[in-house]
Amino acid sequence: MVIGASSAKKAEETTNGTTVLPGGPQLRRRLGRADLRAVPEARRALRELLRHWGKPGRSEIAELLTSELVTNALVHTDHDAVLTATVSSSGLRVEVRDFVGRRPRLRVPDTDDGTHGRGLVLVQSLADAWGVRTHGVGKAVWFELAAEAA
Repeated sequence: MVIGASSAKKAEETTNGTTVLPGGPQLRRRLGRADLRAVPEARRALRELLRHWGKPGRSEIAELLTSELVTNALVHTDHDAVLTATVSSSGLRVEVRDFVGRRPRLRVPDTDDGTHGRGLVLVQSLADAWGVRTHGVGKAVWFELAAEAA
């Protein structure tokens, strides 16, 4: 579901903050502007959502890639962001929407640059699919992982 759009799908919220849609459970979190405490909280919430999902190692990859997208949104914009993770029979889709139109750049990491510049390279390397979708205000960076991929 796109923020600001209505959906005819009926959703049921569970006690742990996830939403169960007809296609599967969904996690939605608003991430506060520049609040890096949201990164470990997003990982924890995703871990709970994915407790019984996919082959071994898939949820750990999902956590890593999610933390990269969340960190990028909070560090490289001066706005809130929204994390949405949806589990379906085909796999997992994670999307982090921010409200800045500037598209992220895939960079080759510089060995002298510490840990900067590696987030999207990790997403590109480990996700089954990924991309950037523009919105009227801002963009959503997303990735997908198939549940049964090796």
